[in-house]
Amino acid sequence: MSRVRSGRAARKAQRKGGAGTGPTTAIWPGIEGGRYRPISTEGIAAIHKTTLRILAEIGMANATPRCVDTVVAAGGLVSDAGRLLFPSKLVEQVLTTVGRGFTLYGQRPEYDLDPSGTRIHLGTSGAAVHIVDSATGEVRDSTLKDLHDMARLAEALPNIHMFQRTVVARDIPDTHAMEMSTAFACAAGTAKPIGTSFSSAETMRAAIEMFHMIAGGEAAWRARPFCCVSTCFIVPPLTFAAEALGIIECAAETGTPLKLVSAGQAGATSPAPLAGAVAQQTAEVLAGLVYLNLLNPGHPALFGALPFVSDLRTGAMSGGSAEQGVLMAACAQMAQYYGIPCAVSAGMTDSKLPDFQAGYEKGITELLSALAGANLIYEAAGMYGSLLAASKESFVLDNDLIGSVMRATRGFEITEDALAFDVIRDMCLNGPGHFLGASQTLGRMQSDYYYPALADRTTPQAWSDAGSPSLIDTARVRTDAILAGDPTPVFGVKTATDIAQRFPEIGRYFP
Repeated sequence: MSRVRSGRAARKAQRKGGAGTGPTTAIWPGIEGGRYRPISTEGIAAIHKTTLRILAEIGMANATPRCVDTVVAAGGLVSDAGRLLFPSKLVEQVLTTVGRGFTLYGQRPEYDLDPSGTRIHLGTSGAAVHIVDSATGEVRDSTLKDLHDMARLAEALPNIHMFQRTVVARDIPDTHAMEMSTAFACAAGTAKPIGTSFSSAETMRAAIEMFHMIAGGEAAWRARPFCCVSTCFIVPPLTFAAEALGIIECAAETGTPLKLVSAGQAGATSPAPLAGAVAQQTAEVLAGLVYLNLLNPGHPALFGALPFVSDLRTGAMSGGSAEQGVLMAACAQMAQYYGIPCAVSAGMTDSKLPDFQAGYEKGITELLSALAGANLIYEAAGMYGSLLAASKESFVLDNDLIGSVMRATRGFEITEDALAFDVIRDMCLNGPGHFLGASQTLGRMQSDYYYPALADRTTPQAWSDAGSPSLIDTARVRTDAILAGDPTPVFGVKTATDIAQRFPEIGRYFP
């Protein structure tokens, strides 16, 4: 009897060791997707052909003089209507030079990401202007402290692989100071790869000077740039945002990775048919890639075709729709067709709180994107209200969800050991008739199974006996525990002090 208790205690201890402390060996950053293919091979070819026609026959409006001169010198044209045209030969030639096989760096090498092939990574993004209190339902303006808190949560939660700015620091009225403080808060809160955006090249250059100080100099930054700048350089349909072309030029000059984003809204600023939305957004992103690579061939840039969905009954964005998941999977396929690392958006639930709607909308959109092999899945944690709001405790909840998405995407391997014929024979013929105590079971419980940190798997009676705890309440406790930890910037106090002295607009606002 004592041996039975001892064995059971050992098994419980081993299970406890893998649960709630992060991913077991069952999941890892860069699990390969690619099993879900919403577009056929013929469909991909048709979208590519349409994309080339869009660029060659319709072209882009509002190109700046430098952009026009650069593209025309390489073989582009200007139409009678003043639109910049990209002949198919030019596009296909430049596609042979685009950046492939690059790394997205963290401040520490253990956080580096390989966004090649169909390897998946999930993280944050967005520009929410509100924080939702899940306990009271209160909605308030987001602040710089909220942003820093979220970066710290991303640092602590193992299934969030990168952190791009999630909320707008609405307590900072000056745009330059807000964007500089935002970049600082992201880099201070986590050593994982970060991202943010800038409204002017001047602010971006100042932020990159700050990144030099964190990295240890310009050469160190160029060797391991840890911030990928996101630029919405398109005003759909097919119009350049002139100021954002300056961001592309700054990135090319400073060695800063880019996420080139075109975010039309199907049925509003891009066609209602999903195929047409993918074709238009693909064309817009390729226009940016052509310009960037004419400035700096091989520059690291993510393919950010992001057609969003309209609820055509109201015209409102529907970030949690099934169509959104299908569109992101399709855009991942197009990026894979070109061999370019891609960025998609998933997890943008339309719900305002962590509830049933949020769960199924986050789950379906993130899983479809992961199964398609999207390399960087942004907005995967913390976002609500179709990107208008964010929730801190949702980071903890979404960490569990992301782990489950990764485990589902991984599938399972077929090997002689996994088929377990000998184990089945021994248990049935010589053993107790079950596998609970088998050495294989104990040996594979970490490698084959993912254990969510917060999900309640007790019986209804046990849950009731424990006081019927709410998952949101449990997440709030975990969130508070993380944020009660040391808030010292990950790059150290001295560097933070030097930055505050060099850039007083940051020292004025950062807590």
